[in-house]
Amino acid sequence: MPFPLPTRSRSGPRRRSLLAGLAGTALLTGCTSGDGDAVSATRARQASAAERTRARAARDSAALGARYDEVIAAHPSLARRLGPLRAEVASHAKAFGSGGPGGSPSPSPSPSPSPSPSSSPSSSGAPSGAASAVPVPAAPKDALASLAARERELADTRTVQSVDVPGELARLLASVAASGAAHAYLLTEGGK
Repeated sequence: MPFPLPTRSRSGPRRRSLLAGLAGTALLTGCTSGDGDAVSATRARQASAAERTRARAARDSAALGARYDEVIAAHPSLARRLGPLRAEVASHAKAFGSGGPGGSPSPSPSPSPSPSPSSSPSSSGAPSGAASAVPVPAAPKDALASLAARERELADTRTVQSVDVPGELARLLASVAASGAAHAYLLTEGGK
C-alpha cells in the first residue's frame, strides 16, 4: 500500500504562536513600565555615587601630591627619590579628573617645614584632609615613613571604594590602589 506524500507544510511560526508571543510581550511591557522609573532612579543614584567617589579620589590624590611637595621642600635631599613617585601621584589626580594644571595643587601654601611638638603624624585622619595639617617630620626617614603611611591608608581606602562603583572607575581605583601600595613599599623598603 502506497503512502500518500505529505503536503508541504509552512515554514516559520504559526498564527497561534505569533499571537501568543505578542500577548506575552504586551504583558511584560505593561508590567515593567512602572519599574523603569525605579531602575533609572537607581542608575542615577549609582552614577552620582560614582562621581562623588571619583571627585574624592581626585581630591585625595591632589592632597597626597601636596604632601609630597611639602616633604620635598622640607628635605631637598629626597627630591630625586620622591620625584618619580610624586609624578605618578599627579597622574593619578589627573586620571580621576582633578582640576588644576597637571592634576595637582600648587606647592606654595606650605612654607613651614618645622614640626610642632603638639602635633603627631598619627593624627592625620582621612587622606582627604589638608596635607599641611600635619607638619613634615624633621628626620628624612620619618618623613618617608609618614608618606608611606599616607600611601597605604589611601590604597586601603581606594580598595574598599572599588567594590561599590561601576566597572571602569572600579578598575581605575584598584589600579591606583596597587600603585599606592607599591609606593608605600618603595618609600619604606626600597631605600634599604
